[in-house]
Amino acid sequence: MALVEPLPPDHDDAVAELAKFFNETLGFCPNSVLTMQRRPAIAKAFINLNKAVMENHGRVTAEQKRLVGYITSAVAGCRYCQAHTILAAHRYGGSDERLAEIWNFRASKRYTDAEKAAFEFALAAASIPNAVDAEIADNLHAHWSDDEIVEILGVVSLFGYLNRWNDSMATTIEDGAFDAASRHLQGAGWEAGKHRV
Repeated sequence: MALVEPLPPDHDDAVAELAKFFNETLGFCPNSVLTMQRRPAIAKAFINLNKAVMENHGRVTAEQKRLVGYITSAVAGCRYCQAHTILAAHRYGGSDERLAEIWNFRASKRYTDAEKAAFEFALAAASIPNAVDAEIADNLHAHWSDDEIVEILGVVSLFGYLNRWNDSMATTIEDGAFDAASRHLQGAGWEAGKHRV
């Protein structure tokens, strides 16, 4: 059961207008945002940050950003965010084969060396204590520009916030995200846990 129940999607007109962004990425407004709108300024700031972080400026694709978010969420153990990021990665072109191999990315031929460097960085950056070292940084710089690294770390940081929010709130997973996680993450041992009672 959620710590705090979400409010209806039409509770706050300004939040509802901004939240249309999630109709493209997920197909619905997430319960996390519906809970945040109990303090509309938090919901609005979060949605604007999400839009800024997930906006594509170059080579870091929407699918890659969602996979970085997935890895970050898996390291943190947030089942809610794992479900959302795998759903969004699929919506942005992630094939069943790529999604099935995300935890085997180091050995997978489905991921480029640049993607592997980004995923390795996400693993280290999401770890506590932080595990980004010179080798990981050098490998990241070998494949990505400084601007692109800012985009990648923006995703890791955004999901650091979301992982804490949703795990602490025990936010209920929506049907679409639950179905996507059940389909794509069963081999990784995913289960909804406290996010779906």
